[in-house]
Amino acid sequence: MSAQQPSRDRDNDRPRGFEDLVAEGAAVPTEGWDFSWFEGRATEARPSWGYAVSLAGRLAVARAALDVQTGGGEVLDFALRRAAPKAPVLAVATEGWPANVAKATALLRPRGIPVVAVAEDESLPFADAAFDLVSSRHPVRPPWAEIARVLEPGGTYFAQHVGPRSVFELVEYFLGPLPDEVSAVRHPDRERADAEAAGLEIVGLRAERLRVEFHDIAAVVHFLRKVVWMVPGFTVDRYEEQLRSLHERIESEGPFVAHSTRHLVEARRPA
Repeated sequence: MSAQQPSRDRDNDRPRGFEDLVAEGAAVPTEGWDFSWFEGRATEARPSWGYAVSLAGRLAVARAALDVQTGGGEVLDFALRRAAPKAPVLAVATEGWPANVAKATALLRPRGIPVVAVAEDESLPFADAAFDLVSSRHPVRPPWAEIARVLEPGGTYFAQHVGPRSVFELVEYFLGPLPDEVSAVRHPDRERADAEAAGLEIVGLRAERLRVEFHDIAAVVHFLRKVVWMVPGFTVDRYEEQLRSLHERIESEGPFVAHSTRHLVEARRPA
């Protein structure tokens, strides 16, 4: 891997030290799933299937759609705009994190789409067979039984999930090697079994492993603050020694490379 120039201040082009970069990464708001702040500081290859565009196609032919764990609503908003004017007659979203509920509501309410606050482990507050399309991008844990319940017979669940050992090079840098039962939690074979146990039929399942690069320690700090389940309890103070060592490594060797895993899931409630 080729060496990288030291991180520099974008305003006056001076080299930036560890403390400045960490302070910046710790100050950036973490609400929603808008990752535009990472531009120029971290990169992640995108899955070949183009989830948001594909979702737009599904929304264009849906009558009643539910987006589960919508984050800040950014992906659903993009897909609905692309699907217009063939948007569903009814569309609703759920989200469990209060900061994201507020952000998604501000984004989606002007479209007439309600955002319902629902914790990840709570039942979905909708009638049986209420939707012909349920979607989700990166749910923490897909609620398979509830998805099956709210889908009408013949209805479809269409989602992009985070796969096993996603960005684990970074996770294990901070936590050390993790046991197989932790790293395999999101394995697509396990999710297939869980979906089928809930009464759903898997009609499509694709997986890809994608390159991720962190170009400065601010990006690492912000990422671990934003995706809180990667290193539970992460704080700058708690992991200062590891952060400082990683900063020096990036400055001398170039970007820290990890790999994300994603899978595209299409499941159907049998008619």
